[in-house]
Amino acid sequence: MRHSARALIDSTAPNDIVTLANVRIDPLSPVGIPASALTAGQRTLLSALVDAYAGLMADDIAADRVARIEQAGWDNVAFAWAGALERGRKHYYRVQGPTFLIEYDNTQNDANHIHSVWRDFHGDFGVDLLREHVTGMPHTH
Repeated sequence: MRHSARALIDSTAPNDIVTLANVRIDPLSPVGIPASALTAGQRTLLSALVDAYAGLMADDIAADRVARIEQAGWDNVAFAWAGALERGRKHYYRVQGPTFLIEYDNTQNDANHIHSVWRDFHGDFGVDLLREHVTGMPHTH
């Protein structure tokens, strides 16, 4: 089976990123092609894709997140694609490992409007730490 066939999870792209603006997320279903099944060149491209996202973060945060990917193992990272394979058509991809999820979709406005997000399963920027503290700790008035 060709690698592109293993990575393709659906011929139709979702209308938006799957995790939307949910504050807490869990890993999505483990689909796509694992990095362990990629050629050396494809693994290099996958790493470069992740680095492109990490490069938009503050240096210390990027270093921490990439270190956690390496600690969990690149073999546990998978790439999945949904939608058209032709340029200019609606499409979606995700890169997921044990510690993170990257989602990218280009489905709105006739495939002319991109949404992209890096989510961290442990310490995502969307976590409401104050709410967790108030609800998880007894407080006296």
